[in-house]
Amino acid sequence: MQSLVVIVWLTLCAVQDARHRHIANVLTLGAGAAALVYLLWTGSTWLGAEAKQGGWAFLLALAFTLPGYAMKRMGAGDVKLMTALGLATDGMHLLGAFIGAGVASAIWLLLAPKVWLHMNQRLKHERRHVNPKLSEKQPYAPFVLVGMACTLVWIH
Repeated sequence: MQSLVVIVWLTLCAVQDARHRHIANVLTLGAGAAALVYLLWTGSTWLGAEAKQGGWAFLLALAFTLPGYAMKRMGAGDVKLMTALGLATDGMHLLGAFIGAGVASAIWLLLAPKVWLHMNQRLKHERRHVNPKLSEKQPYAPFVLVGMACTLVWIH
């Protein structure tokens, strides 16, 4: 059940990031605060890992995202998303989400321009927010969602 909560939250973040290239603080900081309260109250993460593992995952998320933020390759919302995910899960799930996001992003960069050329105009207009030529900076949250979904299937 808790993994469903994580997937629903990531879906909301992914939709907002894809459409607006921005994730609201309510989604990132709110989920991070809820995960932290749950962690401190129960002594475990949303996915049932020990509190210590959630803390290490939080630090790992910072270690992986802050360099990207400093180089302007990631936005602040991406950093907050991943740190909240770290508090809600554990290091293994967080690493799976990172790796899965990287693989999904690479596949998207390779296939999306070719698929986009063959889509009809109406469908292109309806899906204009995911146009691969829209901007050089692609939204990160949709790829994290794919990575986390694959990780949940792989681990559980």
